[in-house]
Amino acid sequence: MKLQQLRYIWEVAHHDLNVSATAQSLYTSQPGISKQIRLLEDELGVEVFSRSGKHLTHITPAGEEIIKVAGEVLRKVESIKQVALEFSDESKGNLAIGTTHTQARYALPPVISDFIQRFPEVALHMHQGTPMQISEMAADGTVDFAIATEALSLFNDLIMMPCYRWNRSIVVPKDHPLTKCSPLSLKDLAEFPIVTYVFGFTGRSKLDEAFEKEGLKPKVVFTAADADVIKTYVRLGLGVGIVAHMAVDPETDSDLVTLDASHLFASSVTKIGFRRGTYIRGYMYDFIQSFAPHLTRETVDAAIACHSKIELDAIFKDVELPVY
Repeated sequence: MKLQQLRYIWEVAHHDLNVSATAQSLYTSQPGISKQIRLLEDELGVEVFSRSGKHLTHITPAGEEIIKVAGEVLRKVESIKQVALEFSDESKGNLAIGTTHTQARYALPPVISDFIQRFPEVALHMHQGTPMQISEMAADGTVDFAIATEALSLFNDLIMMPCYRWNRSIVVPKDHPLTKCSPLSLKDLAEFPIVTYVFGFTGRSKLDEAFEKEGLKPKVVFTAADADVIKTYVRLGLGVGIVAHMAVDPETDSDLVTLDASHLFASSVTKIGFRRGTYIRGYMYDFIQSFAPHLTRETVDAAIACHSKIELDAIFKDVELPVY
């Protein structure tokens, strides 16, 4: 059994069983990959992939387990490489981040700009997606860090640490009836069509919970993953916008009226997570603390040492998170 063979079955599984696309991504030949997979299957005595002629059709039950273990082995190998890099040159390397549009557009720019200036030889890669996709990318090793508000708790293999607390703002055109409501209530809000985040995005669950608790059914007429898209459709008169407070820019959004909604919805917490067993290099500790100053190297190491969510939560029980 060779590491190369494990790499091939892992990559084929993550390229929708397309051997040709896998060969292109690995800069090798399609016949070479197929041959090595066959040799591995012969050695193991089971098929990893089912076939129809020359085409792979699906992963076998045995293959599912083998590929899962292969991923763990490959991640360990990557950790060994990271350890070697740390001691050979701690200023060089790669850092992959998975996050949502709101974080990428509004929370991360100053952090990334500062990081690139201090670590010019670290290649930084950003992957955007839904919180679920981001969590999956962190769990399978596609990204080093996942930064999101929702879904991270669904993955037990991720170590999640709270970064900051935030709430929402309501954006409406000037002279909208809601600008005359004082104080603004959920009942007032529910009388108008709403434009907000797709379910599962950027604390959307807190919004739904608030309306449900009051026995109200909001008229959500349009959803998007991008706060800028939401504001665009508010300008078109499609409805009342509900976005993260950080996504409102006083200058670019001066044509809209911003109404505080912190009294209507429970605050949400954005977290940074990474898979258990990840080797955290020096510049990775630095990135985490730059994004969330209370997450010092000592605190991150303490989180890594925890064996349960109860232990992890205890570390941050008395931490006063910044609010945005």
